Amino acid sequence: MSEHLEPVPFGEAPTLDDAAAARPAWAPKGHDLAEASTRLQERLGELQAALYADGERALLVVLQGRDASGKDGTIRHVFSAANPQGCQVVSFAAPSEIAQRHDFLWRVHASVPRKGMIGIFNRSHYEDVLVARVRSLVPKELWERRYDHINAFERLLVDEGTIVVKFLLHVSREEQRQRLLERVNDPAKNWKFRAGDLDDRARWDEYTAAYRDAAARCSTAWAPWYVVPADRKKVRDWLIADTLVRTLERVDMRLPEADASDLATWRAALAPGVTDER
Repeated sequence: MSEHLEPVPFGEAPTLDDAAAARPAWAPKGHDLAEASTRLQERLGELQAALYADGERALLVVLQGRDASGKDGTIRHVFSAANPQGCQVVSFAAPSEIAQRHDFLWRVHASVPRKGMIGIFNRSHYEDVLVARVRSLVPKELWERRYDHINAFERLLVDEGTIVVKFLLHVSREEQRQRLLERVNDPAKNWKFRAGDLDDRARWDEYTAAYRDAAARCSTAWAPWYVVPADRKKVRDWLIADTLVRTLERVDMRLPEADASDLATWRAALAPGVTDER
């Protein structure tokens, strides 16, 4: 049995029951989990620095999940060792009137990270085959076509140098209930709760079907989906950090090399006793 997250096989709908949201048996616990997470975050910081300096590729991290699945927390904790200068976070709410006058990927393409950067999508273009589907915002024949459009779009990004990794943060129904209740009861978190959360929760089975189809139809070799058991926040963060580190370590990133004669000149200029005549 693998002790890492494995991508969803293309064409296979993942299991999204409550058991799939629980901590994997092979995940570390307690002090071991804390140490492993710290090492991974530090390593992710090193890899981000190499990505930024190399400047040949970008990394796009897509985070999807039900309300209270932990997208904000993932961003805070997994990327805590990353240099903010090399990261950008984009949240996708309902499209504006202008966005609605364009194709559904228009606003998304404009938010893709440039080379050297890590871009994090808090929700994403997948809203157009999730919310749009469940709430019947567009006809079925329209959202059905979008799976192929998304695959082609992500293929374009990868061909042009963007690494695409997608995480579905999967929480159980009871864990979501507890987290939503915490938002209601905690004055510091009231602002995160919206009445629509309850409406979405009432459509649990419909969203489950939509998430399963999105993962099955869009987990490609070039842009895989990973289902992250997210009932335990620290385990969730460790799983995502581990996957990102393994992904970036497979990429041949090279730090720019200075010319040898330039290095000799700079060393001489910085030698003890050298006067700066400027």
